[in-house]
Formats: sequence, C-alpha cells, structure tokens
Amino acid sequence: MSSSSSSAQLKRLKPLYQHVVNNFLVVMAAPLAVAAIVNAARVGPDELLRMARALRPVHVFLAAFVPAAAATLYLMLRPRPVYLVDYACFRTKPNCRVPFATFLEHAKLVTYVEGASIDERSVRFMTRLLERSGLGEETCLPPAHHFIPPYRNLEASRAEVEVVIFNAIDDLLAKTGISPAAIDILVVNCSLFAPIPSFTDMIINKYKMRSDIRNVHLSGMGCSAGLISVGLARNFLQVAPHGAHALVVSTETITPNYYVGKERAMLLPNCLFRMGGAAVLLSTSRAKARFRLSRVVRTLTGAQDSAYRCVFQEEDGEGHRGINLSKDLMTIAGDSLKANITAIGPLVLPASEQLLFALSFIARRVLNRRVKPYLPDFRMAFEHFCIHAGGRAVIDELQRSLGLSDEHVEASRMALHRFGNTSSSSVWYELAYIEAKGRMRPGDRVWMIGFGSGFKCNSAAWECISPARNADGPWADSICRYPVDIPEVLKH
Repeated sequence: MSSSSSSAQLKRLKPLYQHVVNNFLVVMAAPLAVAAIVNAARVGPDELLRMARALRPVHVFLAAFVPAAAATLYLMLRPRPVYLVDYACFRTKPNCRVPFATFLEHAKLVTYVEGASIDERSVRFMTRLLERSGLGEETCLPPAHHFIPPYRNLEASRAEVEVVIFNAIDDLLAKTGISPAAIDILVVNCSLFAPIPSFTDMIINKYKMRSDIRNVHLSGMGCSAGLISVGLARNFLQVAPHGAHALVVSTETITPNYYVGKERAMLLPNCLFRMGGAAVLLSTSRAKARFRLSRVVRTLTGAQDSAYRCVFQEEDGEGHRGINLSKDLMTIAGDSLKANITAIGPLVLPASEQLLFALSFIARRVLNRRVKPYLPDFRMAFEHFCIHAGGRAVIDELQRSLGLSDEHVEASRMALHRFGNTSSSSVWYELAYIEAKGRMRPGDRVWMIGFGSGFKCNSAAWECISPARNADGPWADSICRYPVDIPEVLKH
C-alpha cells in the first residue's frame, strides 16, 4: 500500500477518532448507565426500599452534605467569569491618509532637513519595503508627520493621543450607553510615549471619572500589551464588586517616534506603523455582554539576550532615536509562539488533539527525535483567528506554523492592508473585520495572538455570546471593498 493511500485512509478515519475521544465520557457513561438501570430493575422496588432503610442517618447526612459543601466551596473559589460588553476602534480620518507616493515624497523631502541623516539610499530601501509590506493606500499617519520636518514634540504627541483615544472611547460609550462614572477600573497601554500626567490621568480628567477609580498606564510592553491589559483588567475585576466595569484602552503614539536616520534595521517601523487605537469594556456581569473571556495566556522569553534585544529602542551612531528590529525577529517570534502554544494548548484543545500531541512527544523521546513532532490542529479549538498584524512576514509565519487557511488569516491581512500595523490595537480591528463580514456566530471561539518586545507572545481566547448587529465601526466605509488581492510586490 502506498504512503499516499495510507495517508488518505488516516484522514478519513480522523473524524471518527476525534468523535470517540472527544466524547469519551459519554461513550463510557452510556453503557454504565444502561447497566445500572437494568440492575435496578432486576432488584425490584421492595429490595431497594429495604436497602435504603438499612442506611444509617450519618451516612445519609454525609451523602448529602459532602457534595453540597464541595459544590459551594468550588463556586466560592472559582474565578469570576469576565465578559466583553463591547469594543470600539479609532476611525481614521481621510486627511491623515498617506498613499505610497505621498509617504515616499515626504521621505525624500526630509533628506534636505537640517539634522536629518536619511538619504536617497534610505528612501530607495523604504520603497522596496513598502512594495512588499502588504500595506494599502489608505493607512494613516498623525497630522504631525505630514509636516516637513515632522513634528515630534510633546504638544503634537499629546494631540495625537487625544484624537485617537478620545475618539475610540466616545464611540464605545455611545455603543454601550454606560456613564463614565460607572467605570471602576481603567487600564491603558502605550509603549513609546509615557507623558506626565499619564494617559489614565488624561482620560479621567476628560470624562470626569470617579476619584476612587483604579487606574494603570502600561508602557514599554510592545505590540502585545493590549492582551496584557485585558489580563490585568480581568485580575482587577476578580476583587471588585460583582458587576464592576473595566475600561481597557490600547494604542501606540506615532508622532514622537519618526526615525530620521539611515540605519536599515531602524527604518522598518517608519514603513509599517500607523495610527490606531481601541477601547474595550469588560465586566463581571453577563448583562448585555457580547463575548466571554475564556483564557489569557502570557509567555515571555526575555531571559535570553537575543530575545530581549530583538526589538530595542536605541540611538544610532548619529544620535537619532528609533526602534531597532533584529534580523532574527521571525526566528525569536516562532520560538515564543511555540512556548505560548505549549501553554495554551492543554487549556483549549479537545482531548483528541491533546492525546495525539502526547503520543508524538513520547515517541520522540523514545525514538530519539526521529518522529516528526505533531502540530495540534487549533482549528478544532477556534473558528476565528486574530493574529497581530505586525507585518506580512509575521502573518505568513503564523499561517504556516499553525496550518491555517487563507480565510483564517484574512482578517489579519486585510487589517494590515487597510490600517497598517496599529500595534496592540490591531487584534481589535481584525475582530471588527470578522464581525463586519457577518462571519461571527453565537458560540464561535476566537483566538487573539499578540507579539511584543521583551520578547513576548500573549494569547486571549474568547467565546461569542452575541455578534454585532451591523457593520458599524472602523470598517463601515470600506468593508464592501474587502477582501482585496495583495500582490507579493506592489508596483505603483
């Protein structure tokens, strides 16, 4: 028998194997239940009554009390479920758009600015990057970057923050109908801009929130910080009164971080990062909830020097500050993803996939790694995937590593094309895309995956309760045009 025919037979048998293993308890319990009923029928009611009378009161008490006490203790100690009430993404403005031609013309003019080191060779390099980046012609940069030279001062940076986060929060408050005074917890993340007063102070002042609100501003955590913020808000909600609300705001401020040097490893962020932000409302009350938070799993590989330095803010030889992206970034991201998969797999995968993975692991240990490792099929655990739109290479690598179809990564590719790399908020633009396309159904499971400096890979698993009723959101004016074909190299 050929290997191809054997493989085909195994594929045909896999659904049966999955059904039996995933429903093992039902398969085993059904015959036992039938046997118990048959035996009870044979004994007869009189014999059963005699056996019941023979029981001592202490036995009856323990039989009733112990299960009830165990159930009560479990309910008291188990974590409270956390729900996503709703979310909103910053809607970019047409006057902030930067088509390729505009971006490259602007970069050429910056070469003439006194103090800038960027040169014609750097512009040609950025041209090649953009052609292969997967970005479209409608991505946006803050108004300060449309000037020559770009404004990178504190005032312009604060202006971008206010436009992005206040716009997203206003949309969220309008969608949920909640009052700012009803918000108990506020968590904001922005990696590269941490002014005084902080972002949380800006929001509290703008919306006149309560003086006892618990608030945290996370900085320096990279593009995966949005999921870290969700995890932190979840932990706060565990100790807050039932029904409390947590507002999570994720963004990245582009204004102060335009690189004007000529180090190639530091020019890539100029080409990929764009304006964006998201506001998310979480609660321990199921009322009006749209998603249930199932898991948050964080993995950090920062103990390794190569991982720690692969995304590193520094100054180049001429004193220009920027983000240096290591050539080993994809390898390190792959290792971080493997660590995260190892952690989240047992929590979300069905028993059939866990058993195959365990057998593969044992076989590799026994046969000295001559057996190919089994990659769990995460399509058995999730219907939708929101992969951080960090760049085309990131999405390609995860699609290959996880064995996903083009449709599974469509939301990530289209978010990168329409909005660019919006850092920690990108996963929310992707979730909005899936909902705007009408693909979300009650009970569907969503896997959000974020990567960030440090190096981190973080995951959040959600279960849909109520999909969006319409396509209103960041995709409202463009969803009808998507998906689009994205060539390997864009010529313009």
